[in-house]
Amino acid sequence: MTLLDKDGVSLTVDDTVATVTLNNPAKRNAQSPALWRALAEAGKLVPGTVRIVVLRAEGKSFSAGLDRQAFTPEGFDGEPSFLDMARGSDSELDATIAGYQDAFTWWRRNDIVSIAAVQGHAVGAGFQLALACDLRVCADDAQFAMRETSLGLVPDLTGTHPLVGLVGYARALEICATGRFVHAEEAERTGLANLVVPAAELDGAVQDLAAALLAAPRDAVVETKALLRGAVDRTYEEQRAAERAAQARRLRDLAGLVD
Repeated sequence: MTLLDKDGVSLTVDDTVATVTLNNPAKRNAQSPALWRALAEAGKLVPGTVRIVVLRAEGKSFSAGLDRQAFTPEGFDGEPSFLDMARGSDSELDATIAGYQDAFTWWRRNDIVSIAAVQGHAVGAGFQLALACDLRVCADDAQFAMRETSLGLVPDLTGTHPLVGLVGYARALEICATGRFVHAEEAERTGLANLVVPAAELDGAVQDLAAALLAAPRDAVVETKALLRGAVDRTYEEQRAAERAAQARRLRDLAGLVD
C-alpha cells in the first residue's frame, strides 16, 4: 500500500514493515527542503501497526547530499536561499533549520526500529540521514562523507550526536573536519555499519534483519530500545534502576497484571 509519493520520497506499507524510498536517482537522490518536508510527512503517516521502517534509495547512490541548487543565489523556487536565511534573525534562522531537522528526528522513535539500506555515496545530508536510523546495512560499495566543513558549514541535520556515539569524539572530529570518505569496510569495523554485504545482496540482507527483529515480541523490543537509548545519559546506578523498572513492567504485562 502506497501512502506517499512526492518530492523524491515514497512511503509504502506491507503489514508491520514500512519502506521509505528516495526515488530521484537521476539526481543521485540529492536533498532539498521539499524532500525534507516529504520525509517528515512520511514519519507522520507511518501507521501504528508498523514495527520496522526501512529507508532505501533507488539508483547507484543512497544520497549525494544537499542539492547544489541550494548554493546558487536563487536557491530553490519558493524556498529561502542561503543568503535569505543568513539575513534573517537568529530566531528565524533557528526555526528554519529546526524545520529541516524534522525529517531526521522521527527515525529513532521507540515504537519502531529503523534500518537504512545504503549503497554508493551517502554524502553530507545523505550521511546524516543514514545516521538518523537505528541500524545501517551497507553494500560493499558504500561511501560515507561529511562534507559540510569543506563548504564552510557544519553538519546540522542531527548527524553529529549519533556519529560521536558510534565512533567516538576523536574519529568523528577527524571524519567531519577532513570530509574524507569512509568506505564500507571501515564503516563496519568502526561501528558505523551493522553489516556490509555485496551490493546484489543488500535488499535480502535488510529483509533478513527485519525478519529477525520481528521475531521478538513488540513490547519487549520497544522497552529495550528505550532502555538502550537512555543509557548514555544515565549513570551506572540510574541505568540499573531503569532496567529494574522496565523488567517489572514486562513481567507484570506477561502475567496479565497491567491495566
